[in-house]
Amino acid sequence: MEPKTITVLGAGSWGTALGTVLHSNGHRTRLWMRSEQQAQEMIEQRTNQRYLPDVQLAREIEMMTDPERALWKTDAVVLAIPTQQVRVALQTVNPYLSPTMLIINVAKGIEKKSYCRISQIVEEEVKGASFAVLSGPSHAEEVARCMPTTLVAAARSKQIAEYTQDLFMNPYLRVYTNPDVVGVELAGALKNVIAFGAGIADGIGYGDNSRAALITRGIAEIARLGKQMGASLNTFAGLAGIGDLIVTCTSMHSRNRRAGILIGQGNSLEETLAAIGMVVEGVFTADAAYELALHHHVEMPITTAIHNLLHCHQPVEQVVRELMTRQRKHEMEEVAAGHMIEWLEK
Repeated sequence: MEPKTITVLGAGSWGTALGTVLHSNGHRTRLWMRSEQQAQEMIEQRTNQRYLPDVQLAREIEMMTDPERALWKTDAVVLAIPTQQVRVALQTVNPYLSPTMLIINVAKGIEKKSYCRISQIVEEEVKGASFAVLSGPSHAEEVARCMPTTLVAAARSKQIAEYTQDLFMNPYLRVYTNPDVVGVELAGALKNVIAFGAGIADGIGYGDNSRAALITRGIAEIARLGKQMGASLNTFAGLAGIGDLIVTCTSMHSRNRRAGILIGQGNSLEETLAAIGMVVEGVFTADAAYELALHHHVEMPITTAIHNLLHCHQPVEQVVRELMTRQRKHEMEEVAAGHMIEWLEK
């Protein structure tokens, strides 16, 4: 692929890490952020002290706060902004987006109140935009250090998915393509809720058995909702599904798991969020996932339990007890045949 100009909107840990990937792949890379102070510190120190302090940033990576300058003659825009801020950010930069720009989302979540996936937000705010989502089992801290990682680029158009694949793929970052945008988005968003639950179990002092059960039953309920919303069950068996769920439920790089651990140890939600110091998407997504499950008449007991803990203030011990004393079931009765998602075009 010939070098492109890529603008990353958002200079958190993931946006910064992907900026280093794009630069190492030979693309002209820009990082756009709202904070003048953050931009100046990154320009002077060539590090992102708050989000990715141990990673040195190449001199060629540009940091800026002016959206017009950041988006001038850009070939693709990477959305690396927390989900709840995506709509406002798109409204801010919309005047400087051209119809030929590709928007690639790398955030994982569902918008509060509207319950929109990010592709739906983009459709509403940037009419006619080309869209792809990049997701999978990945921590910024490891990607920025060139540790082997695999991701999935999903788009309804095969051409757009492969273009996204070519932008990011290199010897340490392998990217697969997938036409199932709905499934990849839902998997990335809902795994944060399950990881939050896994963290709670760890915080209480439960062991590997509990974590394995949460991961396995968690992917089952994510897949049930996904199938009802038009996704392919195959997606949840792959990198964007079970792969991302495993890494988020088991790693201390995971903000959602770390937040759950603090809750399980008896900290309040306010104390927990303050201690993490970054956005914990699972806290916001739990409510959206609960409402989507009700709307689509899908049983999601783990998600419901976490929603009740966060929003109905049920004690942790009660939530765990209710999960373990649910009506007995046969595991395979919940497995249903899925359908394949076909490419919309070449």
